[in-house]
Amino acid sequence: MSLFDNIFEKRAVWRRGALCVGFAAAVLVSGCQVRPLYGTSTGEFGSVSSPVASEMAAIDLASIDAQFANNDASRVLYNELTYRFERGGDAPAKKYRLKVLIDVSNSEVGVERFADVPSAYNTTMNSTFVLSDLATDETLMSGRAFKTASYDFSDQRFANTRAYRDAQERVAKSVADDITARVAGYFASQQ
Repeated sequence: MSLFDNIFEKRAVWRRGALCVGFAAAVLVSGCQVRPLYGTSTGEFGSVSSPVASEMAAIDLASIDAQFANNDASRVLYNELTYRFERGGDAPAKKYRLKVLIDVSNSEVGVERFADVPSAYNTTMNSTFVLSDLATDETLMSGRAFKTASYDFSDQRFANTRAYRDAQERVAKSVADDITARVAGYFASQQ
């Protein structure tokens, strides 16, 4: 037996092994179904819209109280949640209510070496939310979400104000993502 025959024989063994593993993986995965969470899927009877998307569009978002935060953070969070729930389409009749309470805090995390002046801050948004049935006022789910964003502090007053606002917008968008995913997960588990 030559060296080339030995190499080709080993490749054939590897090829058969890879083919068997691929076939086994295909058999295991064939029972899985992947369905879009928000969009539409095509099935036997044409295009079918996601029930999760219609349930999320039926959420009435209560105004977010700015008692423990400034108006910018609550406005951004409200707008982000509204867009994520309704997805820019027509809203159906409301069946659920989502109440959100937020608290935004700011803390120093860095100090300039010889000046004892803060050089970096963290902005943290803590939120508590409750999803309830509008007709019965029964609590369906509740939870907490929090995110943190950092920003640098400089000698320029306008830059500091803008950096602080930008950090608040980033945490509001992240909290909106978290709340949306958890509410969508709740509706998906109810299907």
